[in-house]
This record gives sequence, C-alpha cells and structure tokens, in this order.
Amino acid sequence: MRITYDREADAAYIYLTDARLAPGRDTIDVEVPDDATCEVFLDWKDGRLVGIEILDARDAIHQDLLDQAEDIADG
Repeated sequence: MRITYDREADAAYIYLTDARLAPGRDTIDVEVPDDATCEVFLDWKDGRLVGIEILDARDAIHQDLLDQAEDIADG
C-alpha cells in the first residue's frame, strides 16, 4: 500500500496494490456522512478494488497519515 498527497490540490490517493495499472479503471463515488466536507472515490480494475481517492483530504484524513504520504504537488 502506498499513499500520495498533492498539497496544492488537497487530494490524497491510497494505492491498494503495487501492480502497475493499465488505463480503464472504473471509478465510483462514495456517499460520505452529512457532516463530512470531502469527496471519496473508489477505483476498481478487473473486479478488484485498487485505490481510494480523497478530495479535501485535510478535512478527512488524520494529519499523521498525510505527513507520511508521498508529496506529489511538485510533479
């Protein structure tokens, strides 16, 4: 598992596989609690959950996890 975080976009991505993924994933938006201020998407490939994207991540993820994420804001 690997976590990336784009500080400029405030978007985190949790990779649930180390395999390289070809294009063509199915993305499903997830309903979040009414008091949540984020958007969450699940990525599926070949019937398997391969990743989770979180927008407005600072509001949704504990800071200690964001501190451990690979910062991809600069590319």
